[in-house]
Amino acid sequence: MSGKELTGADVRAKLGHPIIDADGHIVESEFALLDVLKEVAGPDIAGRFEKSLKELALHRWYHADHATREDVRMCRPSFWAVPANTLDRATAMLPNLLRERLDELGIDFMLAYTTYGLNFITFPETEMRRALCRAVNKLNWEVLKGHADRITPAAVIPTYTPQEALEEIDYAVKVLGMKAITVAGYQRRPLPKVAREAPQWAPYATYLDYLTLDSEYDYDPVWQKCVDLGVAPTSHVGMFGGSATHQSISNYSFNHAGHFAAGNDMVCRALYLGGVTARFPKLKFGFLEGGAGFGSMIYNALIERFEKRNVRALRRTLDPALTDRNQMAAYFAKYGGERLGPKAELIRKGEGYMAQPPENEHTIDDFAKLGARTPAEAADLFVENFYFGAEGEDKLTALAFDRRFNHFGRQLKAMFGSDLGHWDVPVMARVVTETYEMVEDGMITPEDFRKFTFTNVAEMYTAMNPDFFKGTVVEKDCAAIATRRG
Repeated sequence: MSGKELTGADVRAKLGHPIIDADGHIVESEFALLDVLKEVAGPDIAGRFEKSLKELALHRWYHADHATREDVRMCRPSFWAVPANTLDRATAMLPNLLRERLDELGIDFMLAYTTYGLNFITFPETEMRRALCRAVNKLNWEVLKGHADRITPAAVIPTYTPQEALEEIDYAVKVLGMKAITVAGYQRRPLPKVAREAPQWAPYATYLDYLTLDSEYDYDPVWQKCVDLGVAPTSHVGMFGGSATHQSISNYSFNHAGHFAAGNDMVCRALYLGGVTARFPKLKFGFLEGGAGFGSMIYNALIERFEKRNVRALRRTLDPALTDRNQMAAYFAKYGGERLGPKAELIRKGEGYMAQPPENEHTIDDFAKLGARTPAEAADLFVENFYFGAEGEDKLTALAFDRRFNHFGRQLKAMFGSDLGHWDVPVMARVVTETYEMVEDGMITPEDFRKFTFTNVAEMYTAMNPDFFKGTVVEKDCAAIATRRG
């Protein structure tokens, strides 16, 4: 196929638009990170962190025997997670080299996300978590600040409480001048009853706090802060080791496959049904590395449920009070036969506990926080606010653009994320050419490819901050997107 003969630069030369990478990665130098950790938190914290490395999820598996892994269901961690090719490995770690190679790769501008910070963002100990996130943010800002015209780093924002999130957003945006952030979209917390009555077991008895639905905290100030400062939050969390569905003690691929989609799916549902897009219509939210396939699936599933289970539809078609009990008894008597016919008089009174639980009619509206009256309005609250990062090799991206599959003929806003620097991209020079194969294979149109690699990501960031790309090599192109949207 001709696309396999092209370089990234060749693909870029064929296009009439830039390519913006919504999700590349920097692989931090552990040695430099420790230096910065000492600067932001002091030598004591840095020393404690060095000693605790073997206890991190990334390492403790290696120091446990098989019996211990079975005993606590210790998740098989990631391994050999970055390219072995010397040039590509160095490129992932050295922003000066990365910047030098961007034209060769066919990428005009990149949003660079952390690698190690994705683990630190949910580190259980508060003091260490906050120090590590701050150190990662400071390190990546420092090594990338000289390349602001081609690369911008995304800060990691811990969210164990709204207050720590607010403080780190202020530091990253107001002090460092960072323009992009990724948040921990959920938090693992101990079950209150266990923490209260058997605290020694609390680490093993946890639940997932979705932040925006059923949380003990109010995270609306965090979303308001994002709107006020013009930063579009993204979620780069998955379920690797975080649920029974992705927690094999022996098989990494079992744990990794689909875990970003599963994590983002959960965050997306919570944001939507929690009414965040309704309360903050200007907020744009990106879900990274989970692909657009899950976005299409959950969009259609939510709209279908809205159509059947919004409170007006419930009362019109599913309210048990609508059932004529006398007619039900007559049907049982006539059609019930030997087994069911004698139950006619019982059916006249009701159908038992399983079919008729004592429902509180004031809590039956799952979509109350949306404020939408019609399925089309409900669709707008999803499609207009959410963006879905997908790797170039992910063929399910085509679903986002195929109007036949999505309710109301909508296209979802898929964004190209290279995952540059991680094992998903064993040869960096191929990432753009592999992405362009979707056009060559007729899976998406050239216009869809433009949206995927440029328009959608430009729109997400300029919708919240019209100056996001000011001073970059894509400033003029992105300004045109912002003007058209306005």
